[in-house]
Amino acid sequence: MRHGDFSDLAAFIAVAEAGSFTRAAAKLGLSQSALSYSVRMLEQRLGVRLISRTTRSLSLTDAGERMLQSLRPAFDHIDSEIAAVSALRDKPTGIIRLTTFRHAARSVLWPVVSSFLMNYPDVQVELSVDEGLTDIVASRFDAGIRIGEQVQKDMVAVRIGPDLRMAVVGSPAYFANRKIPQTPRDLEEHRGVSYRQTTGGGLYAWEFERDGEEIEVRMNGPLVMNDGEMLEEAALDGIVLAYTFESQVEKHIADGRLVRVLEDWCQPFTGYHLYYPSRRQHTAAFALLVEALRYKD
Repeated sequence: MRHGDFSDLAAFIAVAEAGSFTRAAAKLGLSQSALSYSVRMLEQRLGVRLISRTTRSLSLTDAGERMLQSLRPAFDHIDSEIAAVSALRDKPTGIIRLTTFRHAARSVLWPVVSSFLMNYPDVQVELSVDEGLTDIVASRFDAGIRIGEQVQKDMVAVRIGPDLRMAVVGSPAYFANRKIPQTPRDLEEHRGVSYRQTTGGGLYAWEFERDGEEIEVRMNGPLVMNDGEMLEEAALDGIVLAYTFESQVEKHIADGRLVRVLEDWCQPFTGYHLYYPSRRQHTAAFALLVEALRYKD
């Protein structure tokens, strides 16, 4: 393969994945005209159109879609091998792409990553914070972070945090004219904020367990949110009860800004795990980060 062929193929992949010549050019550090020329030359050599262009958008043709699906694994393998060779240098280097959601990022990931980057200045960590359950293979992340029970069985899972526990909280103002719930069933008389799952779109049920009895409650309230930290704010403002991570609100409970209820119904569960595909070859930098994150009792 000639060098020009390889460059044109890389240009096509960049445009196809970015969905825009402008965004792809910015990512590659090329001019838009040069990128457009590369794709056009590739189409001429192949004798088939790969991208349908309009003044406002672009889309892949059937041939372009087939080309992308064929090329992406090969280029991913090339990138992996180049990164592996680079890792043989004295200092770990390269980009590590991670996806997680806000609570995990703040509570277990960032405290480790911040010191990790100080120790390994040639490593770059790209962190995507998303409340949904991202497909790390399709989105080309090196790893993701989820609660242990959510990790798929075909993934390598590494525990990176202690057990977690949920808490039901409300402000003193909220409880001023309301009875304290004694069991989860009493929540039917209360207003709660519901969390809408980004992936799937369903409303998350509040889960309780005590002495082997399990209860799920779907709250009827004036608020539906898809951001965990906003649940806390809604509770602090006295509008609703919130069901959120214990560690997220323990400071507010201690200083009296929030009142915790149904504590004996909120049992610990498996904490956060880093997960990644077993078949992917990772760099030395990634291996070092995994070990730095690994939870030690």
